[in-house]
Amino acid sequence: MDKNTITGLVLIAILLVGFSFLSRPSEEQIAAQKKYYDSIAVVQKQEEALKAKAAAALANEKGEATGTVDSTSLFFNAMQGKESFTTIQNNLVEITFDNKGGRVYSAMLKDYNGQDGKPVVLFNGSDAEMNFNFYNKKETIQTKDYYFEVVNKTDSSLTMRLTADSDSYIDFTYTLKPDSYLLRFTIQATGMAGKLASTDYVDISWSQRARQLEKGFTYENRLAELMYKIANDDTDNLSAAKDDEKQIEGRVDWIAFKNQFFSSVFIANQDFDKVNVKSRMEKQGSGYIKDYSAEMNTFFDPTGKQATDMYFYFGPNHYKTLKALDKGRDDKWELDNLVYLGWPLIRWINKFITINVFDWLSGWGLSMGIVLLILTIIVKIAVYPATWKTYMSSAKMRVLKPKIDEINKKYPKQEDAMKKQQEVMSLYSQYGVSPMGGCLPMLLQFPILMALFMFVPSAIELRQQSFLWADDLSTYDAFITFPFHIPFLGNHLSLFCLLMTVTNILNTKFTMQQQDTGAQPQMAAMKWMMYLMPVMFLFVLNDYPSGLNYYYFISTLISVGTMIVLRKTTDEDKLLAILEAKKKDPKQMKKTGFAARLEAMQKQQEEMAKAKQQQNKR
Repeated sequence: MDKNTITGLVLIAILLVGFSFLSRPSEEQIAAQKKYYDSIAVVQKQEEALKAKAAAALANEKGEATGTVDSTSLFFNAMQGKESFTTIQNNLVEITFDNKGGRVYSAMLKDYNGQDGKPVVLFNGSDAEMNFNFYNKKETIQTKDYYFEVVNKTDSSLTMRLTADSDSYIDFTYTLKPDSYLLRFTIQATGMAGKLASTDYVDISWSQRARQLEKGFTYENRLAELMYKIANDDTDNLSAAKDDEKQIEGRVDWIAFKNQFFSSVFIANQDFDKVNVKSRMEKQGSGYIKDYSAEMNTFFDPTGKQATDMYFYFGPNHYKTLKALDKGRDDKWELDNLVYLGWPLIRWINKFITINVFDWLSGWGLSMGIVLLILTIIVKIAVYPATWKTYMSSAKMRVLKPKIDEINKKYPKQEDAMKKQQEVMSLYSQYGVSPMGGCLPMLLQFPILMALFMFVPSAIELRQQSFLWADDLSTYDAFITFPFHIPFLGNHLSLFCLLMTVTNILNTKFTMQQQDTGAQPQMAAMKWMMYLMPVMFLFVLNDYPSGLNYYYFISTLISVGTMIVLRKTTDEDKLLAILEAKKKDPKQMKKTGFAARLEAMQKQQEEMAKAKQQQNKR
């Protein structure tokens, strides 16, 4: 190697060292790069963990499909076995468990029968699924893939164990409370510290296809919905009329898969978190109403120091039964919200009045049809003072009709409509009659009448109770069945619904006659709409429970009868004489708030008219 070559190499080396020194990053740049690469490492580790979790789940599924098992799995000995079923019960409910997955397999209610005459089965076999996911560094442990062993059983309790070894296991313990539909469920780990991940939660997936348990698919479907209660807050629900799903923010006390009259409820004393719920519609004729599912997690202590405490409720949507579950509890579950009793004011009336009176009457041993009849009469008696006041307000306006007719003749032109209206109102004021006098009493009685309308469809006591031609007051009475489907009506005609429609038309007729005071001639154009509404009810309520249409029928019939009696017992000549006497004696006049406001408004209008005339003269 010659001298020039050596000199060149030395110069190149000096250049490289100098460039490296000059381009060296600062301490701030080095720290930033380190943070960047550390964040990449964290993301990579998270991705690897997720991949491992997914791979473990996939391996479990493939192992089950191919018949192979992973001998290094934590619960290797529980991966193969023979499926068996165990039953516990009390006097109300019978619960069957599947050792594969350690889950509830079926729930049967002893005091209620299905359409086949056998005890109601809320779900059975593949109708419902439940899976718990536990984790460690190696695998996802899905309980649905493992066989539990029964280690302790009594008539009303059962412990099922998922065993890793003689000193390490997870116990699922189920206990039925006496005389209750409530099933307590606890998860307790023993010797699992270090074998399970140190996470303080267990992931849960729960699903159930809600069976059609009533004759009427349409109405049962309307009341079947997925409900849940937000911790320290109110209950909410998914749509009952369409497919729906929701990712719930915050913690949840319970989730309910609800039918019209029965529910499966999952309750967590330590609350559910990260809850995602779904509700899917089922086709009519499939034997099912809705397909429900829920994904969530709840507290779990892998060290076994504290048990996971939960409950199932498999039972009727009976208000007092559900309300009793809160007795003695500081944290109220409020499962009674599963029974729909109407809007807040109407619900209050039903909770404290309607239900108690209904239970009192039911205790007499009468048929439910008679109970509804007596209950309706009691309601009508309660609202009679408001009914009478409304009638008398209309009667006063009716006896003044001849005087109103004279005013109408006095102002036949359309441009004099304002003067005519003012004179009519002035006449009412002179006689102490308020056109709005019947509105307030009508509004006051409305919540009471609506309370029964909301209560009857939710009253499980009416289920499979017959009356007259209706074999079940909780569903429609198919008096006539058509071999074809009529749009908006269906394939049947309910006789109670038809009777309700006829009585509503009669009630409309008498009401329109009662209100024919001549003061509102524009109402004549709306009469056909008033008669059309009862006909529309025939199509709307034809699928509704016969008990509801029966209540509506007898309630309207009583209203028609009351109207006829009041009309026949009211001496309108005497009533007019009383009004005339009051008009002559101002001391007897009791000016209504409406009349006072009307008089003030008339004075204001007169002043405005005078001011306008003066302005025009200028």
